[in-house]
Amino acid sequence: MVEKKIYAVIMAAGSGTRMGSELPKQFLPLGGIPILRRTIESFSRACPDARIVTVLPKDSIPYWKEYCAEHFSHCTQLLVEGGITRFHSVRNALARIPDGVVVAIQDGVRPLVSVDMIRRMAAQMGKVRALIPVVPMVDSLKVLERGADGELHTAEGAEADRASIFGAQTPQMFRSEDLKEAYAQAYDTFFTDDASVALRKGIPLSYIEGERYNLKITTPDDLRLAEAILRVSR
Repeated sequence: MVEKKIYAVIMAAGSGTRMGSELPKQFLPLGGIPILRRTIESFSRACPDARIVTVLPKDSIPYWKEYCAEHFSHCTQLLVEGGITRFHSVRNALARIPDGVVVAIQDGVRPLVSVDMIRRMAAQMGKVRALIPVVPMVDSLKVLERGADGELHTAEGAEADRASIFGAQTPQMFRSEDLKEAYAQAYDTFFTDDASVALRKGIPLSYIEGERYNLKITTPDDLRLAEAILRVSR
């Protein structure tokens, strides 16, 4: 295991409009336990000494404090208010993290990440500056464009090689100094995850094979799939 202290930043500041529920998706139950709690517990089990930093919408902080006081008091967390975008939310969290540590950024709605993968990633952070879990694409890929009629059409001359396309997951791990320097950049819509921010700054990225079941829960279908996976894995 890496010697540096690990700070696990759990990103749960999104609104979750695609879920279509009054309760924000990070608080919805998965197997009777809030999704966010399951995500945090994965890190707590994998790295018991990790410092948990939970990033939430301002309006959701009182709700989560009350839940934790009643049901999750054994897990100490630093709660941070999210920003106007994910980029700004991560920046808010980094302002509360010291130098000389490893920062793991995890989507709060990826509750099925395995303890084993977190530990394997943490063990590599003594040798690399940034580590990103990725999974290969298994579907055939089509490059399309939307025409003036609003319909999708084949993009002429454009091809996608499935063998070279991978999907990025979280957690994504970085040295704290590197990530802070990367997030000192101005916001850009190009930034889709922490790896893209680090890459723009020139930080070398290393990769590890991710997990097919480490899905991000964003829609009701995702939640049903996660419930099914949870039942099978018990």
